Amino acid sequence: MTGTQARQRQRAAASVAAIGSTGVLEKLLVAVRPEFRTEVYVADPADPVLGVPACAVSDCRRGATAHCLCAAHGKRWQAAGRPPMAEFLGDPGGPLAGHRRLQPCVAQGCRFGAVGQGLCTRHHERWTRAGRPEVAVFLATVNARHHSPEPACCLLPHCDLWVESDRQAFCRSHAKRWRHAGRPDPAEYVASCDLYGADVVDLRPLPTPLRLEFQYAMQCRHDERTVTARPQIVRRATRFALESGVSSLLDHSYDQWRAIVDALPTGSHRGGRRVSGNSFLLFAVACLETLRDGTGLDVEYPRDTWRVHRIGVKSSPSRTVGDRAMLRFDRISQPWLRDLAKRWLRLRITSGLSITKIFSDLQAITLFAEFFAQLRPAALALAEVNRDVLERYIAWVPSHVSGPRAQTNVLSGLSLFLQGIRQHRWTTDLPTDALLFPSDVPKRAVTRISRFLAEHVMAQIEQPANLDRWPDPAHRLVTAILVHGGLRVGDACGLPFDCIIRDGNGAPYLRYVNHKMNRDAAVPIDDVVAAQIFAQQQRVLARWLGGCPHLFPRQRGNANGSKHLSPSTYRRMLDRWLTTCEVQDEHGRPAHLTPHQWRHTFATRLINRDVPQEVVQLLLDHSSPHMTSHYAKISNATVRRKWEQAVKVNIRGEHVTLAPDGPLAQAQWANLRFGIATQTLPNGYCGLPVQKSCPHANACLTCPVFVTGAEFLPQLREQRVRTLTLLDNAAQSGHARVTEMNQQVLTNLNRMIDEIETTTGQEQTPDAG
Repeated sequence: MTGTQARQRQRAAASVAAIGSTGVLEKLLVAVRPEFRTEVYVADPADPVLGVPACAVSDCRRGATAHCLCAAHGKRWQAAGRPPMAEFLGDPGGPLAGHRRLQPCVAQGCRFGAVGQGLCTRHHERWTRAGRPEVAVFLATVNARHHSPEPACCLLPHCDLWVESDRQAFCRSHAKRWRHAGRPDPAEYVASCDLYGADVVDLRPLPTPLRLEFQYAMQCRHDERTVTARPQIVRRATRFALESGVSSLLDHSYDQWRAIVDALPTGSHRGGRRVSGNSFLLFAVACLETLRDGTGLDVEYPRDTWRVHRIGVKSSPSRTVGDRAMLRFDRISQPWLRDLAKRWLRLRITSGLSITKIFSDLQAITLFAEFFAQLRPAALALAEVNRDVLERYIAWVPSHVSGPRAQTNVLSGLSLFLQGIRQHRWTTDLPTDALLFPSDVPKRAVTRISRFLAEHVMAQIEQPANLDRWPDPAHRLVTAILVHGGLRVGDACGLPFDCIIRDGNGAPYLRYVNHKMNRDAAVPIDDVVAAQIFAQQQRVLARWLGGCPHLFPRQRGNANGSKHLSPSTYRRMLDRWLTTCEVQDEHGRPAHLTPHQWRHTFATRLINRDVPQEVVQLLLDHSSPHMTSHYAKISNATVRRKWEQAVKVNIRGEHVTLAPDGPLAQAQWANLRFGIATQTLPNGYCGLPVQKSCPHANACLTCPVFVTGAEFLPQLREQRVRTLTLLDNAAQSGHARVTEMNQQVLTNLNRMIDEIETTTGQEQTPDAG
């Protein structure tokens, strides 16, 4: 035994004692299942996590890397000029290295391995003693020799050469390799040779603790069935662990391993190859620490970095929690502020906030810690945080945080943090004037411009030829759901697999979760979208045979289908699709849009089609009419257009119009519409501004600002009949003043009725005369 081997065994024994004292070794022995308790792990090619699909060549046991071929056959295919795959698979060449048959002796009847000139050891010696003649001449003088009994064949199944001695189990060449391998057990050597070139994880070089730890890590990754861990990735992690000189992964904490990994020169070829292996190593350390310490916020609280997946924070549909998601308190340089921040974030987490809000709160405190360290490097307590410091911080934020929204989040987060300290009395050092007021937060610009897309743009988006250019049918279906259903992009990407429900008449509805309101909702869809959803369900079942909870599962890092399509992924694909289709705006420039604009467009179209606002509110699943009122603003333009298209006349029979391009067009329309809404008459509208009093004392039919239309034609005709009757009675009674007043009313009525009937083409009634 060499000194190096002795030291490795001593470290392994010490490590076994160390992890045994903490109970980890006993937990590992119980946790690791028999199928993973093996020194050489051979993954099933059908395993979606640890397995590698087999090479397309029928008798090749290696895993495919590209073009459904292993690396060796891939090189042969490229050397052959990249022929059609079916043609190459018909003749892929001979066996690969490690499985080729060794050359036997060329002498007739001899099956010993060749060593020189095609001759075995015995025949080569005879050829040398004969003076090294031509091999063909020498073979003519050699008589065929029949061995009785015939020597045993090499123990390797693919080798049919004879063994050189009865004391050996292998032929000459394989016996040499066996000796170089350290003379292992022949059966183990045969098994290892049989796996040559296959994708396996050889854990034999690892000491006992490391071997168990990596076996447990592979088991955990296999059980989670999310991110893949191919054998080559695990092998890189095991090599790095050996090179690090540790006997157990628990020799370093997770934070120490992370620092070691981050310090690697990833720009070099060797460091670049290690990246995927290092991620698995960090995963293994996290699994071991979870096994040792358990999970929960109490376990993570003493650390300066909290692993989000271990503290039970819920994720939003637009942000999923991964293995490496961290709440980094180590970036807060002040220990007293770090402790308060951890206490505050623990309270926020237990209140049920989403991961997005938790990260935002931590960023607000971290940014203030950075500013305060520059302003007061020697500060030792919260007592030095006063109003003067906060005012300087308010002035400092715009130069380090871009955008009013981000600045508002930073200042609001700090304000809530300071309020929490006072409310829960965590310290009495905080000065009473350390306050942030609402006026300190930058006001967001209020815009009245609607975000709906012009129909010129929508026509290009909804063109079937452009929709067919989506590379993934799932992304095309997401687009159809956003356009025709008005969903938010996060809700659409997170649709459940069984998302269609039907009413008593068989009409389809799209069932989804409104994550913003935290409730279930449904929106009607047409049969075309329902058929596309059914086709997507079949595609999902074809890949995830055991079922999948999502209609749009993530394509990568999602072996068990538990993760849905990320909204950020869809946004990137949308930008590429718009560029590919060359979608342009009304000015001929490339169109840029967000998925949420389709929600505005969906509502705007409904409003312009005279769908009541309360119905639009239900379809958008808004909690109040105020939320829908933003989309309803466009309905004013629709009402104005219809009012302008209708016939409107005054008492002189003249058409009443608004100049659409006039400088006061919008103001005139607002004034008229307000008057219509507040001063409705039984037979028309009053165009008098409401700020003025009417001087005509209930004599609207002689008022110059009276306006009427075709919708009041029956009332106008009825009033004309009454006026004619009144005139007859007044004439018979000799009431000249009454006759004069009503004659003007009759004249105005005739003008208005005649103009409306002429313009609208309606037939006159018999009493019109």
